[in-house]
Amino acid sequence: MHRTIVKITDRIIGRSKDHRQTYLRRVEEDRDHEVFRKKLPCSNFAHDLAACTADCRDRLLSDAAPNIAIISSYNDLVSAHQPLGAYPEIIKKAVAAAGGQAQFAGGVPAMCDGVTQGEGGMDMSLISRDVIAMSTVIGLSHNVFDGALLLGVCDKIMPGLLMGGLQFGHLPMILIPAGPMTSGLPNKEKAHARELFAQGGIDRKEMLASEVKAYHSPGTCTFYGTANSNQLMAEMLGMHLPGASFVNAGTRLRDALTRAASARITAMTHLGNDYTPVARVISEKSVVNAMVGLLATGGSTNETMHLVAIARAAGIRINWDDFSELAEVVPLLVRIYPNGPGDINSFQQAGGTALLIRELLAGGLVHEDVQTVAGFGLERYLRQPVLAGDTAVWKDGPDQSLDSDIIASIDKPFETMGGLKVLSGNLGRAIMKISALSEGKNTLVEAPAMVFNSQHELEEAFHADRLNRDLVAVVRFQGPQANGMPELHKLITYLSIAMDRGYTVGLVTDGRLSGASGKVPFAIHCTPEAFCGGMLAKVKDGDIIRMDAQKSVLELKVDERELAQRDFAAPDLKSHRYGLGRQIFAPLRKDLLGAEEGASSIFTYVHESCKVASPREV
Repeated sequence: MHRTIVKITDRIIGRSKDHRQTYLRRVEEDRDHEVFRKKLPCSNFAHDLAACTADCRDRLLSDAAPNIAIISSYNDLVSAHQPLGAYPEIIKKAVAAAGGQAQFAGGVPAMCDGVTQGEGGMDMSLISRDVIAMSTVIGLSHNVFDGALLLGVCDKIMPGLLMGGLQFGHLPMILIPAGPMTSGLPNKEKAHARELFAQGGIDRKEMLASEVKAYHSPGTCTFYGTANSNQLMAEMLGMHLPGASFVNAGTRLRDALTRAASARITAMTHLGNDYTPVARVISEKSVVNAMVGLLATGGSTNETMHLVAIARAAGIRINWDDFSELAEVVPLLVRIYPNGPGDINSFQQAGGTALLIRELLAGGLVHEDVQTVAGFGLERYLRQPVLAGDTAVWKDGPDQSLDSDIIASIDKPFETMGGLKVLSGNLGRAIMKISALSEGKNTLVEAPAMVFNSQHELEEAFHADRLNRDLVAVVRFQGPQANGMPELHKLITYLSIAMDRGYTVGLVTDGRLSGASGKVPFAIHCTPEAFCGGMLAKVKDGDIIRMDAQKSVLELKVDERELAQRDFAAPDLKSHRYGLGRQIFAPLRKDLLGAEEGASSIFTYVHESCKVASPREV
């Protein structure tokens, strides 16, 4: 093992010791030695039996058949989740064939950030992760289940499922994805069309035709954003069956993997000889593996919050310093959009997760001695699924890249350091994604600030030709407590155009950007957020801001005495807190932690509410 990986792992274990021990003690208290439904009073159990068919009833009345919960994020709106509608019947038959019983325990909401991008609904996107976690807990709270299958893919859904599922850490669980759609319009062509449209070069009809060619069928979007970063992370955590992440939706192999996961979960319960609770799969070492996988692939910046929140749900404490130090020794091994020309299907064809894990193991960068849903040891994930009839079987994955422009070897990486950097300075702490920047360029930006209190103000400035200059756009009051921390991906098109016109451009915000954030250098998730007294609230137009990824610096070059005399600028946020039902989330929003703590309201029992310099409107 690389000594830095060992050092950081040991540090996380030490930092987490008390929280983790408390969590595992509670998990052990919840464990039993017989089917959980047997503990219910007769009247309670009868309610569970009432809707059963004869076969279902017979199995539930048995003391030997494990009952498997299905928690699903299916809906017809989200392309990545639409295929999940057919999964419950596949799962029920496969679990029954393996000697168990499966029941649909509950659905969780699943927003599409693509649909809500730049719209009011995006203000509820991050908060939906906590709602998903709570909904998962409600589905499992009947205490009649011996294991669970969690069906979900996209940005907040997979993390929310795990955050909720880990509250039942004594149960075995497997994540089941739907897989990506096949490749459509290349991502660079899609981005170019958006820039043309913003400048009036094509009309709405042409723009929509371009987008429909890109997002053309059921399945996960093919760029390497948060949804596909989630799937990579799930495999690195050992929560998917090996190679399950990126098999295309609607294929025979995809269905075979769903059947295989159903059979596997039936064998993992406490009633058999291979008990594998989720609390033991999500461990300090597996979390480090997920962090390394994210950095080695230049994955989504959103995971610097999601993985923190998932780990906290398991009693594990990680922070951005851990990401930053890992990034110094983890090389960039994957180039797919926005970090390169290919997409997630290109990654799969080049060798996929099996090859990536092989290279990371060869470099001593991931822990092999981890528990997974496939058994003990990460080496199990060097194998790839193939069809044998209608059954998924596993064969050895490739030992070298099938496309060296997509996946590099550990000896010849694309970059010697990982895809994310943590910047620090008098503006706070922030995340920069450097893997998407052209050949490592634009990692140093120093320019006058142009301050906006919403993304719509920046859009208006673009159309008024005010962005034709060197600038660092400051988009503030976009943090968790201000308005729910929406993604600001819509801004990338306008700032990219300014860059293409030859100007020095950067972005600093306490909001989020999509995992497909592109070529603009940015410092995002800036914490403390402006609404909670962060220094972003004191920035004025014309102030010089320096963003230096190489030296990890985020600096407002204004004299400290002058800053001390400036007032805290607080805009009216009412328009971000009403309409489209946003008002109902006020109790959750006011307790959201900062970005570095996971931006969740679930863990406020360890949090002191932020202090603000002026009264807040709820």
